[in-house]
Amino acid sequence: MPYLEFREGERLLFMHLLRPGRTVVGRSDACDVALPSESVSRTHCLVEQRVDGWWLFDRSRNGTRVNGEVAPRHLLRDGDAIELGDWHARFVVGVEAGRDQTTANGPRLAARHEELVEVGEGRVAASHARLTFTGGPHAGRTVVLDQPRVTLGGVGADVELAPGLPLRVATLRVVRGRVMVDPEAAAVHLAGARLRELTPVFAGEAIRIGEHTAIVEIDTDDEPEEAASFGEMVGNEPVMKRLFGVLSRMAAHEAPVLLTGESGTGKELAARGLHSNGPRFDGPFVAVNCAAIAETLFESELFGHEKGAFTGATHRQDGAFQRADGGTLFLDEIGELDGEAQAKLLRALESGEVRRVGGSAPEFPDVRVVAATNRDLPSMVAKSAFRSDLYFRLAVLTVRLPSLAERRGDIGLLARTLVARNHPGTELTPGAVRALEQYEWPGNIRELRNVLTRAAVLGGRNISAGDLTFHPWAFDGEAQVPETFGNDPDREQVATALRHASGNRSQAARSLGIPRSSLLYKLRKYGLG
Repeated sequence: MPYLEFREGERLLFMHLLRPGRTVVGRSDACDVALPSESVSRTHCLVEQRVDGWWLFDRSRNGTRVNGEVAPRHLLRDGDAIELGDWHARFVVGVEAGRDQTTANGPRLAARHEELVEVGEGRVAASHARLTFTGGPHAGRTVVLDQPRVTLGGVGADVELAPGLPLRVATLRVVRGRVMVDPEAAAVHLAGARLRELTPVFAGEAIRIGEHTAIVEIDTDDEPEEAASFGEMVGNEPVMKRLFGVLSRMAAHEAPVLLTGESGTGKELAARGLHSNGPRFDGPFVAVNCAAIAETLFESELFGHEKGAFTGATHRQDGAFQRADGGTLFLDEIGELDGEAQAKLLRALESGEVRRVGGSAPEFPDVRVVAATNRDLPSMVAKSAFRSDLYFRLAVLTVRLPSLAERRGDIGLLARTLVARNHPGTELTPGAVRALEQYEWPGNIRELRNVLTRAAVLGGRNISAGDLTFHPWAFDGEAQVPETFGNDPDREQVATALRHASGNRSQAARSLGIPRSSLLYKLRKYGLG
């Protein structure tokens, strides 16, 4: 997997793994990679995966250089040197990790052959089938039908009825908790009638094979599953442990999932967890930011196009649906689609059919759709701003990711996890953790990650409260910095501290016992900056 390597001279500052899709680099906390420097634009450049490789697109006023040359757009190659203001990065192709059957949560989940019948806040109810023998030598025996196919017959069958029977007298097929019986090598009766073909079995109906009689029973349970993590997500708060349990349950299914919650709460991480913990883990994960697609290019981006379909279509190109075939299609910011795009997406989801722009042959890519939004879709539906039929098509399974303010007890764990993951060898002081816990976090986990990146770059290996910079650039108004760092220094104290620190703002903030962001605010307030 490729990544960006940020260095200061020979010193490696941090690395950022490039996920499929688009990565935004800039000064703003809203960016995926936030770089603390006035020489960096709020949104400086984009790094985006396309069919022919990874492209860099400049979005700054001062320009982005690749290998010393100004590059409005550039197809990146392994080792390319990138200059963003006074920051230096290197594009590294990396090595594709080998696929295995384990995840960060332990053994990979096998697909559960059950049906999710109800999803609520913090709970998932599901129905699954079992076979209970009511007559014959196995009377009283119960077999849980947890495989897609369960054979009944002689020696070697999944359920051995008697040694003298053929290997497969019948096969029970289980699809989302529903059972069908397929007669094969001997007579099979269902509810007193002999079967000739694959037939659904309803709860309580009796299946008879010779002297063996059994009934199918359906159990519904409400499992209070909890987990300490899910994919790359961690948390100790009860609301998060329940959420991880729900997501783990959803991962094993094929139904569409709608992830809701404020911006920066980790919806894409949840989507990646649903993919990597599910049966499609070895297929592609394709992420599409619906808010970033021009209206005129929507069909091409999602469904692909033929050569010559429109001006600039110099070759045949796959859309997101084709690229996600056999895997997961993540539609981020789904609430930003206009009415025409919603109608086109709905048709594809309902029929399973996509057609390239300029083409006539239908294609049927096999994808699981996971959508995400920070908008209130039910309210949009009520106002006719979002199609109700598309909403119900996407919201088969729905889960809301809580804001960081709702899980304040996890801030310390999240901060230490992010520092250990992105800045090995760097540590947080207890004072830094307290400062992080007192902040309001309007940008949620994305903002927390960027604050820690700035602190690791500016503060070195031991991050204290004074190294933390809470930037207001990404949000309206002033940043809500904590107000519990001792006495509020007046203009003279600030000027004196800055003078004794020879103009070093980080050092002055530490001497005053306030975060660097508070010092910057006071410098502007007192006209000293």
